[in-house]
Amino acid sequence: MDIAVYVGGPARPTTLDDAVVEARRAADDGLAGVWAAQAFGWDSLTLLALVGAEVPGIRIGSAVVPIPQRHPLVLAGQALSVQAAVGGRFTLGIGAGVGALVEEMFGLPRDRPVLRMREYLAVLHPLLRGEAVDHHGETLAAAGQVAVPGATPPQVLLAALGPEMLRVAGELADGTVTWMTGPRTLADHIVPTVVRAAQEAGRAAPRVVAGVLVCVTDDPDGARDRIAAQYGLAGQVPEYRAVLDREGAAGPQDVAVIGDEAP
Repeated sequence: MDIAVYVGGPARPTTLDDAVVEARRAADDGLAGVWAAQAFGWDSLTLLALVGAEVPGIRIGSAVVPIPQRHPLVLAGQALSVQAAVGGRFTLGIGAGVGALVEEMFGLPRDRPVLRMREYLAVLHPLLRGEAVDHHGETLAAAGQVAVPGATPPQVLLAALGPEMLRVAGELADGTVTWMTGPRTLADHIVPTVVRAAQEAGRAAPRVVAGVLVCVTDDPDGARDRIAAQYGLAGQVPEYRAVLDREGAAGPQDVAVIGDEAP
C-alpha cells in the first residue's frame, strides 16, 4: 500500500508556494505521491504540472477532474502536457462530477452518467495514445487528434462509488478513486466490484486509490466536530450519502482517520 497526500486544498485556499512546500515535504518524508482535486480555485492540472516540475521524483495525480466541463480533446491535450512536464509521473483521475453541480452551476446535462462515461473513455484513450478519433455517439461527438511530443499516455483512474460506474472503472480504466468511503465499503463493495469487472474484461488488476480525511490530534472529538462542520454539506450529496449509508456512517467525520501519534 502506498500513502500520498493532497496538495492545493480542497479545504482551504493555497498558494503555489504552499503547494510546492507541501509536495516537497511529502517527498522528503518518503510518501509515494501527491494528488490535487479540481474544485473552484486552482486548475488542478496546471497546479500539478507546476508542482511536479518543482519536486522531481514524486508521483502526481488528479483526483479528480470532472469530465462534463472538459471535452476529451481538451482534456487529452491538458493531460499529455502535464505528463510531458513531469517526465511521465502523472496519473489522470477523472469523474462524472457531482450531478447537482454539473446541472445547476454549469447548465450541463447530468442524465445517463454511465453511458456518458463509457463514450468519453472510448474517445479519451485513443487521444491519449496520439491517435485520431472520429466519434459521433449518443452523448458525445469528437473528431480530431492531439500530439504532445515526449508525452506517454498516463494511467486513467475513474471516480466510482456505485456498482455501474465501478464496472466501467474495471472494464475501461486502470482503476478507481474514491472519496469519503469507509473501510467496510471499500473491502466489501468497491474493491470486489472493480476487480471482478477488470478480470471479466481481461484487464490487469486495477488500482484503487482511497481518498480519506486524516487528522493527527490529541483531541479526536474536536477534530470530528470540525470535520462535521466543514464537510457536512458534502456528506448530504447523494453520491456520497449512498456510500456513507452503506458504511453505516452519520457523516464524513465517521469515516475520517483521526488519532494521535502513538503507534
